[in-house]
Order: sequence, then C-alpha cells, then structure tokens
Amino acid sequence: MLGGLTGQPGQAGQQAGLGGLLGGLAGALGGNASPGTVVSNGLGDVVKRFEDTGSGDVAHSWVQTGPNQEPAPQQIEQAVGPDLITQLAQQTGQTREELLARLTRELPKAVDQFTPQGHVPTENEVNSTLSGRA
Repeated sequence: MLGGLTGQPGQAGQQAGLGGLLGGLAGALGGNASPGTVVSNGLGDVVKRFEDTGSGDVAHSWVQTGPNQEPAPQQIEQAVGPDLITQLAQQTGQTREELLARLTRELPKAVDQFTPQGHVPTENEVNSTLSGRA
C-alpha cells in the first residue's frame, strides 16, 4: 500500500509518491473505483490513522495551508502500523530506520501536494481536477 512512497517499484507503471499509495488503494477498493474515490478515501484514511494514534495535529498540518509539521518516525510507525513497516522494509530491502526516515520526509509532502485547497478533496473535486487535465 505504501510502496510508492518508498520510491521502490511496484506494479508496472505504478506512480511514485502518494499516487503509488493511492494506486494500491484502488486495488483494495475494487477495479470500479474512480480516481476521485481513491484519492479522497486514501487521503482521508491517512489523516484518520494519524488522528487515531494521537497525531492528528501533525497530519492536519499537511492538509491545511501553511507550514507542514514534520512527523517523528515513531508517529509514522504508529499510524502505518509496525507490521506494515516490517513488511515494506522486507519488500524494499531497506532497513526499518531507512524506510521510516523516507516516509517521515515524503508523506507530508505527498499529502500536501494533493490538498492544495486546505482540505481533503471530495471525490467530485478530484474527478473535476482530473477531467480538466485531460
């Protein structure tokens, strides 16, 4: 699920960054999920995981306009889950520390990039943005 954030190749043609994460979520949601659903639900899930582990203020800083708070590696591990961190480290060949350091740098940037209006976009907002690029 977080493979795109690690900079490691995933499935053929998979995007790097949060796009890769959200691409993985598309598979979890089923092949019929629209890009808007994948982005909106994926970003909402990331923020909720941080809220659930007591670090919602950090994740909200990435969504809102203004400076992003840098998460501690422990906050990333708590939100993502230690089992998934272990699995990703094994899949990428990175140590846990390397993987957590990379996620600490890249996750805030990726979420910020997909939330330029200061909120998690709705499915319709994402679909409108994507159709405007076509």
